[in-house]
Formats: sequence, structure tokens, C-alpha cells
Amino acid sequence: MAQGHDDFGHALAIDHRPERIVSLNPTTTEMLFALGAGSRLVGRSQYDVFPDSARAVPDVGPAMRPNIEAVLAQHPDLVLLYASDDNRAAYDRLTAAKVPAFAFKIDSIEQFARDTRLIGSLLGDSARAEATVDTIEATLRRVRAMTSALPHPTVFIHAWDKPIIAIGGGSFLSELLDIAGAKNIYGDSPLPSLTVSLEDVVRRNPDFMLASPTAAPKIEASATWRAIPAVHNGHVLVYDTTIVGRPSVQLGAAAYSLARLLHPREVK
Repeated sequence: MAQGHDDFGHALAIDHRPERIVSLNPTTTEMLFALGAGSRLVGRSQYDVFPDSARAVPDVGPAMRPNIEAVLAQHPDLVLLYASDDNRAAYDRLTAAKVPAFAFKIDSIEQFARDTRLIGSLLGDSARAEATVDTIEATLRRVRAMTSALPHPTVFIHAWDKPIIAIGGGSFLSELLDIAGAKNIYGDSPLPSLTVSLEDVVRRNPDFMLASPTAAPKIEASATWRAIPAVHNGHVLVYDTTIVGRPSVQLGAAAYSLARLLHPREVK
């Protein structure tokens, strides 16, 4: 019997080893493969494409407000949802259909470790989950040791344009930035993300802007964004979204990738 609660606060009441799992959350899907349960996946959301093996799992549609009929057609004995209020109705419908369902929303590194252990318990493999967490945490400690004595530049982590959304201190991205040897200019916010004004970004005057490969060219070409000295001076750093973009089993690699991006001379 698994123990603990999911991020909706529901007890992990399951008394069998799940063999037909539908995961509608990119993070939990990647986690299942890392925990050796990829062969038990019978459904995923359209966004669950990591690792590459996930693409071979049947796509049952959206992760938010999922198609319950498509999910039930896979005859799952466990469904993992993204813990958003938009998915509470889906949770209710699944449990009404007597299908065990649990929801996870991982914003921080601590939540990742906690939920990896919980999912390991659901799978009946707590030892492998613990080993996975230990390996990732060891890598994060090594990266922090590499960067601790280096200068820590200030960084604006771009999330969206209209409105301007920044990554806040409540996000794993802000934590990774700190480990990688930099300081998030909105790290003082407890929120994972927040709406900000261009004027406030200019006032905080980051040394660098961190953006995705899709957003960076638009930022560099924008007269509006050039009001920020970091953009005007060509200090836009492009992070690898295949590694850094989600709080997954790639967290250690993500921290190392950011450290190399921020400190190319010192971190090899």
C-alpha cells in the first residue's frame, strides 16, 4: 500500500501494482521512464515527448481538461494528472469510474524529490525512486560547488511577452539559476511566475536575460525589449529547453547546462 498524499491532498490509496498507467503530465511521464515503468504506460498527453520512447506511447490528447473517454479507453489501472484546478473535474470522473487517479504539480526541486518518492511508492519501487533522487541531488551539489566562488550575475528569466511574465523565486528554474551561479532578479517573489512591467525590469537592470530558443530572436529584434541594457548590449542567453524547461529527472543536467551558459570559461 502506497503512503502519502498527492498535490490535491488525496491519500495515495492503492493496493495493487499498476500495470496500465496513463500519465497526463510531462514531468511524471519522464519520471516513469526513469523509474523503469515506461513499459507500463498505455497513454500520455500530447505534450509528453520526453524521453524519445514516450512518443511510442498512445497519445490520448490534452493534459488540461483531458478527454476522459480517451483515457478510459486505454483501460488504465492508474492515471497521473497535472495538479491544476482545471483537472479536478477529471479527477472526480476518474474516481467515479473506479480508476485510481492522483495529481502532481512540481514547481520546486523539493517537490520533485518528494513526488518522485511518492510515485516510486505507487509503482512499488521506492528503492529505485530514492536512488534517482539521490543521484540528481548529488549532481546539483557538484554544480553548486563548481560555481559557489564565482561572480553571480543578475538574470531576468523570461517566460512570456504579453503580458510580460517573469520566473519567480518559487520556481525550480530560479533554484537552478542559483545553483548554476547567478541571481534571479525576481527571486524575491515566492511565486513560480509573476506578471511584471518593462519599467520594473529596466529598474532592476539585470546583467543577462535568459530566454528560450523561440523567444530569444524575438526579444533581440524588439525595440521594446532593447530598453533593457542587457538586451541592448547583446546579453541574451538562450537555454536548452530540452534539458532545462521542466522539473524532471534532468534537473542535474539542467543545472550543469545553465552553469556552462553563465560561466563558459570556468565551467567545462
